[in-house]
Amino acid sequence: MPLINRLGTRGQRIAWGVVLILMSLAPLVSTEFRLSLLAKFLALAILAIGLDLIWGYGGVLSLGHGVFFGLGAYAMAMYLKLQASGSAMPDFMVWNSVTELPWFWAIFRSFPAAFLLGILLPGLLAFLLGLFTFRNRITGVYFTILTQALVMIMVTLFVGKQEWTGGTNGLTGYHHIFGMELHRPSTTIILYYVTLLILVLSYVLCKRVVRSRFGQVLEAARDGENRVRFLGYDPAWYKTMAFTLSGALAGLAGMLFVLQVGIISPSMMGIVPSIEMVLWVALGGRGTLVGAMIGAVVLNAAKTGISEAYPEGWLFVMGGLFVAIVLFMPKGLIGVYHSVTGMRVRKGGVPDGQSVRKRKHKQATS
Repeated sequence: MPLINRLGTRGQRIAWGVVLILMSLAPLVSTEFRLSLLAKFLALAILAIGLDLIWGYGGVLSLGHGVFFGLGAYAMAMYLKLQASGSAMPDFMVWNSVTELPWFWAIFRSFPAAFLLGILLPGLLAFLLGLFTFRNRITGVYFTILTQALVMIMVTLFVGKQEWTGGTNGLTGYHHIFGMELHRPSTTIILYYVTLLILVLSYVLCKRVVRSRFGQVLEAARDGENRVRFLGYDPAWYKTMAFTLSGALAGLAGMLFVLQVGIISPSMMGIVPSIEMVLWVALGGRGTLVGAMIGAVVLNAAKTGISEAYPEGWLFVMGGLFVAIVLFMPKGLIGVYHSVTGMRVRKGGVPDGQSVRKRKHKQATS
């Protein structure tokens, strides 16, 4: 039995409390640059637990989460760009001979509106896509291909509409939020704590979802959709709602990502980033929200370190990881952890849950 399970509910809460305290102390021991990187990884972990919700628990593989992430990121970037431009037009619109601010840009002058739209737009797109596909029982590889097509369409649209989106350059050139400079140490610390808080809240939300009746039906639909339908449930509705929540969380992650990085472009929401998002969950262990978070942080930290030393080497490493996970770690790092702790229990003679139950049964019947 894994060590974390043998701690019991109270022990697990203490363990998570220790982890949160250590995470809270990160600004005291980290440089501003490293703290900003860690905050970026935590933002991406929010996307990972959302993706795990629909893939790990719903059994639906999406390769289109880059779109939901990008919509949230562009919503926040549009607000910051308008704040940086003041009463003038954004610089890239002037270069493209746009004389009047489009109406759909004017909405983003308000932070509450931009924040809500950064969550609602990707959630609504995910809802419509899920409603159309799951109602028509389009699942498996066909759904995966459909999400890839969605990525290609959206990237082409964002690149083509340069006068509205900044084209391949994306949106950048903003340095303030609420009057604070984004790259000041104090702002970096505030954004780090905000990101950490939202990650914890997102995890708690998804944990409650997977433990609820909704989560149980979602998992049952993953393992036997026809049996769930026979019992009177509508698997399409459960998958659609899970996909909607997953898309909304990806949009939330995109908004926090822009605050940390200061740029968003179509290349950050394309096919390769979408595949990388799936790899985070696969590496950590799908079907385990903790594993998804760990996978996102570990893999992005590795990507940063490898890219600093070998700028062209990351893609080869990513390809190798895909093969290694499929062949040797189908349950990810969490699966490896469970296997190792299980072996230690058996070798050390420490009773696990099953053996304890057998011993009690034997004592009762003797």
